[in-house]
Amino acid sequence: MPRPAPERPAQTGGPDVSITIAFGADHAGFALKDALVAEARALGHAVEDLGTNGPESVDYPDIAARVCAEVAAGRARFGVLVCGTGIGMSIAANRHPAIRCALVHDATGARLTRAHNDANVLALGARLTGLEPALDALRTFLATPFEGGRHARRVAKLSPVTETAG
Repeated sequence: MPRPAPERPAQTGGPDVSITIAFGADHAGFALKDALVAEARALGHAVEDLGTNGPESVDYPDIAARVCAEVAAGRARFGVLVCGTGIGMSIAANRHPAIRCALVHDATGARLTRAHNDANVLALGARLTGLEPALDALRTFLATPFEGGRHARRVAKLSPVTETAG
């Protein structure tokens, strides 16, 4: 079983920091993913677009695995996954070591999952979250640092679970 990637200091996508973000979506989420990719590029970030790029049916666990591999290996600071509801992608992503994926529907959820959970993968549902709320969630997710403190102790307790699961 691979070991989780070492923890790195919080690095967010503030105005002076360019990061690499891995994006992936299934057939239900590719249009929203494309808009999120464009926004990340407009913010000055490097993007790894790992598909899919059309309406042909694909299996969301395969897409999630690609994105999670990039994040776990440190080639991407964050991942963003989109499917119809975001639920399947979040379940699939959280099966991978070193991944803390959160399904959010708005900027508040995005802020709290970064600040309190140090989430490194964002999941969104294209059928449940409109374009503007999704863009706001992405911007907030990228700009919010992990608070640490009592939250660091709690997040650290997730690593042993991740190492033995799977």
